[in-house]
Amino acid sequence: MSGELGIPSVDLSEFTKGNEQKRKKFVQELGEAYETVGFVAVKNHGIPEDVVNNLYKLSKAFFELPVEQKRKYEIEGLAGQRGYTSFGKEQAKGYDQPDLKEFFQYGQNVVDGDYIRLEYPDNVKVDVVSGFDATFKNAYKQFEISGGHLLRAIALYLGLDENYFEDQTHNGNSILRAIHYPPITQEPKSAVRAEQHEDINLITLLVGASADGLQVLNKNNEWVSVTALPEQIVVNVGDMLQRLTNNKLKSTTHRVVNPPKEFWHTSRFSIPFFLHPRSDMRLDCLPSCISENHPISYEPITAGDYLNERLMEIGLKK
Repeated sequence: MSGELGIPSVDLSEFTKGNEQKRKKFVQELGEAYETVGFVAVKNHGIPEDVVNNLYKLSKAFFELPVEQKRKYEIEGLAGQRGYTSFGKEQAKGYDQPDLKEFFQYGQNVVDGDYIRLEYPDNVKVDVVSGFDATFKNAYKQFEISGGHLLRAIALYLGLDENYFEDQTHNGNSILRAIHYPPITQEPKSAVRAEQHEDINLITLLVGASADGLQVLNKNNEWVSVTALPEQIVVNVGDMLQRLTNNKLKSTTHRVVNPPKEFWHTSRFSIPFFLHPRSDMRLDCLPSCISENHPISYEPITAGDYLNERLMEIGLKK
């Protein structure tokens, strides 16, 4: 366990560069962490530091633009899946209060003639922040590579072929989301900036948030603060992977809380990568995860249908 983080810590280079023994050790550590906590901190994740720094710098520059300028990048009918979503539009499933954030979403670029291209809207080009599109495009690819390694380890832990997820996530519907929690200017109705929720996707990779605030709910029903160290990313299981594994791997509840009053004047920035499969991936529970003690918990569904259900629940899709 990493005491500073409150969640287990693993070293991805053991899997990508290690011998058979180190690979097995990594697979076991990752799998056990996802069975018990649902979150891990990952060292040597392979996403270059300059890519991360650029991503934060340009996201900050975008969110500092006047509201009317940002709204030019908010496109009706995209359910927030590309471009800008203004403050207070999204709420957690089961909550009426909107989260105190605005965000920008960047999606898949299909370049190999794959028919799936027809499913995806174009990315929204930002011309007022120099280098914005190129930086997001590059970062998106780096996150896909790192996430792909983690999915291979997860497949092995589940007793599947190492490349089980590869075809399912090639040109998948993943999203890179830059989030801005603006300064708090009056007594908030709640102590929470983003209400407790679980992520929709297979896994989420979160790289260095600019301030504390992320908390996860542990097995004892206690909120534990998580701060990613500069050289680590935090990676958690999403609901799609929980469904697929019939609750073997845990999609952990998490939230973002307000800072102490003396920091209300500060912004918080956060950039998660939501790793999604292709829409036609079946999320039916794996036979190996069903037993007498663990009867099937979920109805069969595709990833695309499940995503649509959830986007409606959180208020992004009507």
